[in-house]
Amino acid sequence: TLPPVFFRWQTLVGGLLLHASWKLGWVEICLSSRSDILSWLPASALFVGIIYAGSRALSRLPIPVFLTVHNAAEVITCGFQKFVQKELSVLFFLFLPNSALCLLVAAVCLPLCDTQFDPNGYLWAFIHLICLGAYKVFHKLWKPSSLSDLDQQYINYVFSVVLLASASHPAGDLLSALDFPFLYFYRFHSSCCASGLLGFFLMFHTAKLKNSTTSGQYAAWSFLAK
Repeated sequence: TLPPVFFRWQTLVGGLLLHASWKLGWVEICLSSRSDILSWLPASALFVGIIYAGSRALSRLPIPVFLTVHNAAEVITCGFQKFVQKELSVLFFLFLPNSALCLLVAAVCLPLCDTQFDPNGYLWAFIHLICLGAYKVFHKLWKPSSLSDLDQQYINYVFSVVLLASASHPAGDLLSALDFPFLYFYRFHSSCCASGLLGFFLMFHTAKLKNSTTSGQYAAWSFLAK
């Protein structure tokens, strides 16, 4: 299986690309408010949990299995919108409850039908699910400030790269990476970089779509993507 440390290359590559885009003037990032940055750090900590737990889960579970559990995070968001924010939009009534229920049923039934059940893999997938759901809820609860979506993502990148890099050796991920049989294959490294590149463009265009559409239109596009 692929060591977890390689799954974090996407974060490193994405952070470098976003930083380069900022310095070249292609995107605008403003981090002048220290209080806003500090208030966003809990979300960055959850972002690190998403990456770490997700990489651990992906090293043990097939990608379709992981994505099924990953998409179940919409259940947490849906429950928050219904019971806390009491959101009453037409889109919510028509789509979100039913789709969230389907995602929940799929995620619950999956371990029961998995002939190669890996308890550690599902444990990390569950932690990833909780961190992802908490991140989305925090984003909805967080008071608007001067930080844009790209500002928030830049803070996430910097925080996660520093924290994950410092924790790679104590967690044993660095040693497992050194024993990986395809470590010196250029195709492997190029595929890791391509994954980071695609992840960056996905993040960038998602932020652009969110800023150029209404909340209802963005929710509809997100629903179709799921």
